[in-house]
Amino acid sequence: MWRNWLEIYRTCNLRADRPLDPVSKWLLIVRCCVFPMTLISAAIGGLLAAASGRFEPLPFVLSTIGLLLAHAANNMINDYFDLETGLDTAEYVRAQYAPHPVLSGLVTRAQLRRAILLVNALDAAIALYLTALRGWPILAFALAGLFISVFYVAPPLRLKRIGLGELGVFIVWGPLMIGGTFYATTGTMPGWVWLASIPYALLVSTVLIGKHIDKLEQDRAQGIHTLPVLLGERGARALNAGLMVAFYLVVGGLALTGVLGPWVLLTLLGLPRLRDVLRTYARPRPAEPPPGYPVWPLWYVSWAFVFNRRAGTLFLAGLLLNLLFPMRLPMG
Repeated sequence: MWRNWLEIYRTCNLRADRPLDPVSKWLLIVRCCVFPMTLISAAIGGLLAAASGRFEPLPFVLSTIGLLLAHAANNMINDYFDLETGLDTAEYVRAQYAPHPVLSGLVTRAQLRRAILLVNALDAAIALYLTALRGWPILAFALAGLFISVFYVAPPLRLKRIGLGELGVFIVWGPLMIGGTFYATTGTMPGWVWLASIPYALLVSTVLIGKHIDKLEQDRAQGIHTLPVLLGERGARALNAGLMVAFYLVVGGLALTGVLGPWVLLTLLGLPRLRDVLRTYARPRPAEPPPGYPVWPLWYVSWAFVFNRRAGTLFLAGLLLNLLFPMRLPMG
């Protein structure tokens, strides 16, 4: 079974010749393949907390579990409401690159609703415990994330449809996840943590923008005004390339100003991968997928996700080295 789980984690899919065990079914339903982004956000918050000298393991572990549950709930909420509003069909991109929980027959709508309620109930229990430990700001972090998660697709706001979904993801995976983990772990929230959350928030935003570029024509036909629909494909590809470059500029600025230690400049080792990604974003999507490509018709999002993992992991490594071997860049 672990081979199934690894394949799902890596590709969001499971080959038809593989037996579908219960764990694999739910890994597909919650789309665990995108969980690394949440794990990296939580780890960034934890490493920043450790650097502040106030790290407490139990709140950090509970925060990380809570964030993963919230991400699972978010993915199921998106699938449920997009199905209810008639957006998700067998012809829409969502059902083509990976199994849709209901359209593929993995679960019924009622079962998906119950799963959403169960996961949110577990998340609420963690939030209430951390609130008792740290105070009301925990509820503020949790409710803000839940609000964006639900109204990303749910009426009446439907943030995705009015060009605000990408901003919502920036806020959730940056200030809310990283800042919330820091606060839960330390009980404090200094201003520099907000700044330190920006680089990875940019990286996660590029993943969503890449996905919306891949769905641009179908979204436009459905009246869904994502940022790529508003900007057009060429403009959206240029924006995403610019955000990837901005990641390095922000990291460099945080290191040079002393907000973060200089080890975060280790991210520069990801520049060769950035070069490959920028070349891809400079060209139209190919007419056919490469052999063995697992998530067609998605294309630009895959390159953004690969870059996210590389740059995010190097950023984590830099934060860890800052913790183990602290130093400052000589100024002046």
